[in-house]
Amino acid sequence: MTNHDFIHYANRVFDVEATAILQAKNKLGEEFITACQFILQCQAKVIVLGIGKSSHIGAKIAATLASTGTPAFFIHAAEASHGDLGMISADDLVIAISYSGETPELVNIIPAIKFIGVKLIAICGQRSSSLALAADVFLDAGVVEEACPLGLAPTASSTVALVLGDALAVSLLQARDFKPVDFARTHPGGSLGKRLLLTVRDLMHQGNRLPTVSAQATIAEGLMEMTSKGFGMTMVLNDDGAVVGVFTDGDLRRMIDRKIDVHCTVIGEAMTHGGRSVSVDLLATEALALMEQFKITTLMVLDQQQRPLGLVHMYDLLQAGVS
Repeated sequence: MTNHDFIHYANRVFDVEATAILQAKNKLGEEFITACQFILQCQAKVIVLGIGKSSHIGAKIAATLASTGTPAFFIHAAEASHGDLGMISADDLVIAISYSGETPELVNIIPAIKFIGVKLIAICGQRSSSLALAADVFLDAGVVEEACPLGLAPTASSTVALVLGDALAVSLLQARDFKPVDFARTHPGGSLGKRLLLTVRDLMHQGNRLPTVSAQATIAEGLMEMTSKGFGMTMVLNDDGAVVGVFTDGDLRRMIDRKIDVHCTVIGEAMTHGGRSVSVDLLATEALALMEQFKITTLMVLDQQQRPLGLVHMYDLLQAGVS
């Protein structure tokens, strides 16, 4: 067998499954709209049921729904008849997946599902099957052929079921006006969550960790504060406790070049007036962008009266995975 043969068979899989998806797309209509409306009206959770290959598809559909604004989880159909049906309440909605619509483990629990009184959406390949006939909505996942040349392994049919689930999730996302920040709330550990949820408040140093000195302190006293706090800078405060400037390692080098006596000169005469500051609610990614723009490693966090609330360091942002 040559490499050319592998590509030939792979191309056939792509062709068969792409055709099946387009055929499923052309069958979308009122039933799909009704399914979306039922899910939007659901007051509790969407429960996805399946067995075999459909269980893997169902688990992915449930995960996609849950991460895009529709509370959902997956129950294995075989476990449902052994107690897991207790997870389903009358306010829920069930999506059942079975290509034949006659899977015994699924068909056997239909009466119990109907008894609970939930809406039932069937993703199925046979409109005349037991599952499809019992459902409130039938979504046609039928395919002309499987990509498997034996016609045995679910391939095109499982792909169509997955795409129908994605179509439901994305359509509902749009209907709910689901925004990136909403997505981030369900993905706080991911890079998107860090970009959209993590603020300066979450990462800043506060209280006794803050390097501060009076504008009347000597440069030597300022150096002691810088050394003890380890930020390479200190905030300089006026008599009201407001920040009037900063003194940094760079300022120190300039003082040494000018041969200024650090023991006699007050820091207010050597500091950099003002300094870069941000609010506590600034996104951490925006703080990092400011540091990169101005080539600095720290940002002061001040209140409206310019009093110090905290200090955020580039190292803290990078360690938290902010990029």
